[in-house]
Amino acid sequence: MHRLTSAVEHRGRLCVGIDPHPGLLEAWGLPVSAEGLETFAEICVEAYVGEVAVVKPQVAFFEAYGSAGYAVLERTISVLREAGTLVVADAKRGDIGSTMAAYAQSWLGAESALSSDALTVSPYLGFGALDPALSLAAEQGRGLFVLARTSNPEGGDLQAAQTAGGVSVAQSMVDAAVRHNDAQPGLVGLVVGATRGHGLDLSNFSGPILAPGLGAQGATPGDLADIFPDSRKLLLPNSSRGVLGAGPSVTALREAAVKVRDEIESALS
Repeated sequence: MHRLTSAVEHRGRLCVGIDPHPGLLEAWGLPVSAEGLETFAEICVEAYVGEVAVVKPQVAFFEAYGSAGYAVLERTISVLREAGTLVVADAKRGDIGSTMAAYAQSWLGAESALSSDALTVSPYLGFGALDPALSLAAEQGRGLFVLARTSNPEGGDLQAAQTAGGVSVAQSMVDAAVRHNDAQPGLVGLVVGATRGHGLDLSNFSGPILAPGLGAQGATPGDLADIFPDSRKLLLPNSSRGVLGAGPSVTALREAAVKVRDEIESALS
């Protein structure tokens, strides 16, 4: 977690996305192809390096182009990390046993071309199913961001449902993350949407929180202090489309990211 803390201290708390969905490729005047994808990613890398602490590529938009898309993602991750920018692979992987172990090796293993600083994971096969990823993340000095209370409205019924222990399913994920971080501080982060009241008790959670929903989904930097009153130090508000709309100019994209970054720092100071 010390690498994240240092990065945030120097370049702020914004986590900016690389989300090359077809509509954005077209808006940028790029072909909806692996070639357009590569140009899009290169522009983002040039704009973000040195200005933001954390970049989150949305894996689905790369894997849509098969092996060519994965090759672009590999190069994107490598260039970002070599430049000292932390990379969260937004792959939302979640499975059991050897399959989860294979996912972990793909995204967190030192020898993988996709190796990232952290990976988003889904705990909805049971938090314990994440053990192979937790073990590898600890071994490699990487992190996990566990989905707890997501920003999509469809997740509400499941995540707010009550467990046999009398807490919401989402709160049970928070509590499990707290227990893991008690043993290995900072290993587990959470994904908690910034678009609405999440209803979670985060008072005992000391890890990082990835907070999607800033910008295009409606949340503003001014909302963050109210939504996360006790979780500001390593709160990582995520903006993707809200920043990417400024492209394809590298200068305009960089300025948009810096503007959002500075608004976040002002709101959370």
